[in-house]
Amino acid sequence: MSSELTVEQKKEIIENGYTLIPGVIPLPRAAAALRAINASLGEGADPAQLDTLRSQSWCPEVTNHPAILDLLTETAAWSLAESAIGKGQLEPVERGQIALRFPTTAAPGEVRPHLDGMHTPHNGVPKGQISNFTALIGVYLSDVPTENAGNFTVWPGSHRVYEDYFRREGAEALLNGMPPVEIGPPLQTTPRAGDIVLSHYQIGHGIAPNVSPHIRYAIYFRLHRVGHSAIKHEVMSDLWREWDGLRDLV
Repeated sequence: MSSELTVEQKKEIIENGYTLIPGVIPLPRAAAALRAINASLGEGADPAQLDTLRSQSWCPEVTNHPAILDLLTETAAWSLAESAIGKGQLEPVERGQIALRFPTTAAPGEVRPHLDGMHTPHNGVPKGQISNFTALIGVYLSDVPTENAGNFTVWPGSHRVYEDYFRREGAEALLNGMPPVEIGPPLQTTPRAGDIVLSHYQIGHGIAPNVSPHIRYAIYFRLHRVGHSAIKHEVMSDLWREWDGLRDLV
């Protein structure tokens, strides 16, 4: 597995806001992470905490387990992200979000886009703040071969539409809700176990319903470039300011 994004993958991030990279995670590492997650699930979950678990992370006691963090730091995932953002320019990552999508018996409904870091009652983001970041890496531990199987769903190119909006209205406009702009149709990604998706923070995304018979297992890592907190609002209207490896192609 190469430790560098190809020019085509970099161009895909610039144009569409994301790229799906196959086979980054060795399957034994994926299996180790699955073991840690399933062992936690076997202990049960507090029904009173289900909304928080869905919004923040399942199995919170293992979000910093070595089997989880190694998916990012002991595979090519880290160096691939550095090739886009800058060598030695990523802040340490202390935990991953364990994102499970359980099967439902209801008919699949519409997927709605969102941007991470907006306050909701259960996600832990303080009201009146925007907790944005640089990039998102999704690590997939199970196959998602069909639509409506808990797919990571993206609105290709929406990051550029939102950039234009924040240039006009200011980043703080996100505190009023999702930008009221047209971003085109969604696309449900179909990764396999061991694949990753590297995406810009600002791409509109959501999670498809899961009408398959299987739980969708994924880990999401939120990456911050060194110094992000000082310019966190500025980068929302300057998409590639934190992406050293892409600016020459923009």
